[in-house]
Formats: sequence, structure tokens, C-alpha cells
Amino acid sequence: MKTISKYLIFGVLFINLSAFTLVDEPAKITWELLRDVTFKKKWNAEESMFILYPTFGAKVTALKNKEVVLSGYMIPVDIDANMYVLSANPYSSCFFCGQAGPESVVQVKFKKLTKRFNTDDRVTVKGTFVTNADDINELNYILTNADVIQ
Repeated sequence: MKTISKYLIFGVLFINLSAFTLVDEPAKITWELLRDVTFKKKWNAEESMFILYPTFGAKVTALKNKEVVLSGYMIPVDIDANMYVLSANPYSSCFFCGQAGPESVVQVKFKKLTKRFNTDDRVTVKGTFVTNADDINELNYILTNADVIQ
């Protein structure tokens, strides 16, 4: 009976300790994975122009609202407003220069910004991955509550 009690106590302790160590690690994603999207031109009456609207594939949809880690080139959009974009490519060949598609940039919304970035600073960012198919004032991919990983 003492042996069974020892195993039972050990089992309960093991299960309790395991619960504390089973923390989900952020998914390390690649720019290749973010290509799982298609775009369709649709007329936007408010802007009086055709705009590319995304349809996200299964791989991208699976990341929605998950914590992820992504590396790329920082592009300051409005430093005073804390608006940054992480790009798969340096500024000279990024989406904004017409050298890549909208799937190659991610809007970054920092939790707390402790540093100002220069164009093309190579960084790794961790944050909550959000997809955006409707708001034309934001990018299709957004990292919220973001932090820079050293």
C-alpha cells in the first residue's frame, strides 16, 4: 500500500509541475509562409479606385491571434506615432517601392517602444498575429502587443 501511495503522490506532483511548464512558445514564422494568400482587385467606391483585397490561406488563418516571432527589415512610417512596418526585404526592394507584394510587409504595433529604429534595421519581433482583409488604412498582416527580441 505504501508503494501505491508513493506512486500516486509522485504522479500528482508530476502532473502539477508539468502544467506550469507547458507554456506555448511563440510560432517562428517565415515570409514564405505569409505568401499563403491570394488577392483580388475590387472597386472601392470611397477611394474611387481598385484595391487588392486578400483571401488568406489555411496556413495564415491558422496563425490568427497566435503569438509569433518574425525577422525582417524595419521601415519607420511615422516615428512620432510609433508606426513601423516589418518587411521581408530592405527598403530599396520592398512593397512600398513596387518591388514586392503586400504579403511581404507586416504592420507592427509595439506594446511599449523603447527604441527608435532606422530604415533597414534588421530585427526580430514577437507579437500577436492579426489578419486584416477589410480596413484599407492598415496592412493585411499586423503584429499587436509586439516586442523586439534581442
